[in-house]
Amino acid sequence: MTDSDLAEIETFGYERARDELINVVKMLEQGGMDLDDSLALWERGEALANRCEEHLAGARKRVEDALSRRDADGGQS
Repeated sequence: MTDSDLAEIETFGYERARDELINVVKMLEQGGMDLDDSLALWERGEALANRCEEHLAGARKRVEDALSRRDADGGQS
């Protein structure tokens, strides 16, 4: 996987990264690729999974921050 591939994945939103990850998993499950292609695809899948996790961690933090602000305000909306 090249640096430009990683840079491209860094621009993906959650849904795009998730959808591509699903396709990568399907391709790997089908098999039939040589070892180098399989490894390259697996590496792309790892990068996509990491990107998804970054988005989920960011969303989790936003929820936690919102709950903390609500609690600090005495639980009033």
